[in-house]
Amino acid sequence: MAKLNELDKIRVGIVNYLNTRPLLKGLTQLALDGDILLTQNYPAQIAEDLMLGKIDVGLVPVAIIPQLKEGRIIGSHCIASSGTVASVCLFSEQPIEKLDTIFLDYQSRTSVLLLQILLRDFWKKEVRFIPSTSSSYIDSISGGCGGLVIGDRALYAYDRFRFRYDLGEAWQHLTGLPFVFAVWVAVSPLPGNFVAKFIQANESGLRSRAAIAIENASLITYDLHQYFTNNIDYHLTDDKRKALDYFLSLCSTLSPLSLIPESKNV
Repeated sequence: MAKLNELDKIRVGIVNYLNTRPLLKGLTQLALDGDILLTQNYPAQIAEDLMLGKIDVGLVPVAIIPQLKEGRIIGSHCIASSGTVASVCLFSEQPIEKLDTIFLDYQSRTSVLLLQILLRDFWKKEVRFIPSTSSSYIDSISGGCGGLVIGDRALYAYDRFRFRYDLGEAWQHLTGLPFVFAVWVAVSPLPGNFVAKFIQANESGLRSRAAIAIENASLITYDLHQYFTNNIDYHLTDDKRKALDYFLSLCSTLSPLSLIPESKNV
């Protein structure tokens, strides 16, 4: 089992997207109090850092959970949606039935797996995939080629393309369930009082959502109050845990992706 760092501060990694700003506010105070060392990165990197033992606790895409032998979900907060999520979308200039190729966002494997499930079970559509390594692929979305875009970039592109397919909304139409994108996972032993303080810090940040939306309103045209209060659901309830288990069970039934090297297509 991974050991806590030498300073006896718990190393916490959080995704650096707008949707984590409320959680980040509470955790920043915890860091100022000297309880944690806080780092920020994109989802796939936080997941890798957790797997390598570079952090003790991380807000990670749920697809990584089966790979973490010593990982355990902690706390009662998450990044989820009960319908439209707004920041995980398939964009295109043609309707989905006319697409033959889709660029994949490199920042989160969970969203890629969700897209695979929806293409197979909801849209009944077969396509080829291009794995991207940078955000430049968004400019290549045209004709029969769509693109999966997540996080802040999806909000920036929200009205840019003719067609927008929200994956949280599509999942709810398919299953009737909410969707959990990321959860807090620990891979190290934690002090007895840490989880309670951690939950309290997360909840403290959520109480500031209205103020955070106003503070960040100039960054984006999408309504952040709507985003923080209606699109993103931050509480890991029992129904979300069941939905998470169901998603992971579906992931195990997926076939390998049909990939086209990015360099040949961008």
